[in-house]
Amino acid sequence: MITINGKNYEGDNVTVINGQVIVDGKQVSGEVPDTVLTIKVDGIIKELHSDRSVRVYGKVEGDVHAKGSVNCDEVGGNVHAGGSVNCNDVNGSVSSGGSVNADNIAGSVTAGGSVRV
Repeated sequence: MITINGKNYEGDNVTVINGQVIVDGKQVSGEVPDTVLTIKVDGIIKELHSDRSVRVYGKVEGDVHAKGSVNCDEVGGNVHAGGSVNCNDVNGSVSSGGSVNADNIAGSVTAGGSVRV
């Protein structure tokens, strides 16, 4: 179960582009307000793509791609963010246009701002 800004969906891969929520390749919702996406995961998301900032409560098994900032609990893959990254654990690398703040990062870090690991 995936909850995005209070609305529930089921699936593995989530994309939010131009305000549209796409789960496993199918559009599942109309416009999402132009704000930070708050995503609560009961289980695991395999991959997340967003054209805005995201806050993920739970685990993303694969990569997270966001044009804005990324705040997350655990990412099994890489994080690619246009803004800052604040995560507990990233099991891959982090590429950020802003600062990076994380408990653990297994891979490399590229940041446009400060780095604290």
